[in-house]
Amino acid sequence: MNAAHESRASRECRPPWFALHVRSRKESAVADQLAGQGFETFVPKYKVVRRWSDRLKELEQPLFPGYLFSRFDLDRRRLLLATPGVIQIVSVGQAPTPVDEAEVEAIRGALDSGLPTQPWPCLEAGERVRVTYGNLRTLEGILICFKGHHRVVLSVKMLQRAVAFEVDLAWVTPLQETVHQPALKLLPRATTAAA
Repeated sequence: MNAAHESRASRECRPPWFALHVRSRKESAVADQLAGQGFETFVPKYKVVRRWSDRLKELEQPLFPGYLFSRFDLDRRRLLLATPGVIQIVSVGQAPTPVDEAEVEAIRGALDSGLPTQPWPCLEAGERVRVTYGNLRTLEGILICFKGHHRVVLSVKMLQRAVAFEVDLAWVTPLQETVHQPALKLLPRATTAAA
């Protein structure tokens, strides 16, 4: 059995990712507690510079304040929910709903690229693109222009949040043709014979 097949098989046996709503500003502490209980966790973070009265300081902040990702079987959710700081598992209706594995891996890969990141509102409209160059190659998202710079936005639909990564416009190609609404058809004005 080759390494790629073994890796795929181990991913298929792993439980899905879920988004956990946790106490704000306690994401890392809750993730550490969950990891101590044997849960796999992921708290995506970005760097931000804060100005204090006497200095500038670079801090790491959660990309999704009040949320973290955890991989677990639903039969272990009671232990997870009993952890201090965990408010609930993000659900649709009454059923906890897994986060798409590809969305978690896309965010992880983009963070590993080392490019500047920042939280971004989740977008529904915009052109879907694939990055074709550099560390973000194969990443797919929505292309936007903000403050004169192009960014690819990755959305986590379950949380209705997103993350923007700055890219060079030459690094992206459209995934599909953008569907445009047909323009209003203007009928020619009726002409009257000049007298």
